[in-house]
Amino acid sequence: MQWLLDSINWIKALGPSVFLPIIIFIIAVIFGAKPGKAFRSALTVGVAFIGINLVVGLLGSALGEAAQAMVTRTGVQLNIVDVGWPAAAAIAFGGTVGTWIIPVGLLVNIFMLAIRATKTLNVDIWNFWHFAFTGSLVYAVTQDLALSLAVGALNAAIVLFLADWTAPGVQALYNLPGISIPHGFTAAYVPIAIPLNKLIDLIPGLNKLDANPDTIRKQFGVIGEPLVMGAILGVLIGALAYLGDAAVGDLGVQIQKILALAVNLGAVMLLMPRMVAILMEGMIPVSQAAGEFMQKRFQGTEFYIGLDSAILIGHPAAIAIGLLLSPITIALAIGMAAIGLNSILPFTDLAVLPFMLAMAAPVTRGNIVRGVIIGTIIIAVGLMIGTAVAPLHTSAAIDAKFQMPAGATLISSICDGTNPLTWLLLNISQAGGVMGWIGVVVGTAVLGVLIFFYKKNQVAWEVIAGRPAETK
Repeated sequence: MQWLLDSINWIKALGPSVFLPIIIFIIAVIFGAKPGKAFRSALTVGVAFIGINLVVGLLGSALGEAAQAMVTRTGVQLNIVDVGWPAAAAIAFGGTVGTWIIPVGLLVNIFMLAIRATKTLNVDIWNFWHFAFTGSLVYAVTQDLALSLAVGALNAAIVLFLADWTAPGVQALYNLPGISIPHGFTAAYVPIAIPLNKLIDLIPGLNKLDANPDTIRKQFGVIGEPLVMGAILGVLIGALAYLGDAAVGDLGVQIQKILALAVNLGAVMLLMPRMVAILMEGMIPVSQAAGEFMQKRFQGTEFYIGLDSAILIGHPAAIAIGLLLSPITIALAIGMAAIGLNSILPFTDLAVLPFMLAMAAPVTRGNIVRGVIIGTIIIAVGLMIGTAVAPLHTSAAIDAKFQMPAGATLISSICDGTNPLTWLLLNISQAGGVMGWIGVVVGTAVLGVLIFFYKKNQVAWEVIAGRPAETK
């Protein structure tokens, strides 16, 4: 048994930019791609993920400094430190539950494929950490490993359902044929975005507002280009963070910081689509081989390759929504702290805001105005969730022997620490014992009912999740 544990830990330590290409290569060869072509595709995917992570890192460092400046100016005390998704992933994989989540997640996917409960083959195994994180919170409460793994498995199953449901809309908006997104963080917001989008439809005036990258580009010319949009947003965010703040320095220093932020955010808007294009260059041969394989053996059966939501954030709408939500998130954190509803200091994970609404963007047909409205509501609720869950988040970190930041007694992260699906699964199972298992059974039954009705009315369900209505 020890060899299995050692193997799992070795795989987890590889990280996504190494581990995912290995999985892509193996799957491509199984599907019949030539080894040389499979190797090149897999290596291209790995390089693309390195590029994406570099751009996300640039975004996080730029926004993090600006966020810290905004909070410092207000004098508000926020005692829960946002340690970011890399720390959350390390906590999830480093804890007791994380040791077993990869084989558990694979078994869930294989079982659901076998009974035709999903069309998604989830090759994004690195992101099983989202399921491990949910299980780790349950373990922090119950100390019941079997129950915690069952909750993680239920989380994986729900995300596969959400990936299937949203796949046609995602494929249409992002031009990603044959792809679905079984991502534990991004997928969780689609069921919330759908009713909120319907609510906006009922509000006169607001329901007429439409701003998407194409219309902005047509109406404003060069100002509507992603590069220039990013720079303009950088100036606006930088002005809010630095302008008039003597602690930053004189006016000259303040302008330096504003201009640096403008160029950095312009770079993000320009470079992210390029990195995603490289990723898709690597994935296309694999997707084609998978499609041919499935058509030969399962004629008429639709089949998706499940990937990281990172492939979505190259779209100008996703990045624009994320950037606009950054100062809004800081304002919400400060305002809600003043009335006792939030204790989280958003910092490291401001870079994940484009991921948050990426799968919900098809619901609004890429409408940036609606995306920002929906995102604002989601973040406000999420900060309350993250504040409530922070003690368990911290306990899970201690179980994983995570090195706490200096002076921090409580930690959280926007990515998964404020996740409503994680919070829901935690609440139905944290009683532990028989009641905890009843919660898992009831949750599984509800998922089964949802899958049944989805399959019975598939086109109607997919249209409300962003599938073009004319698609047959």
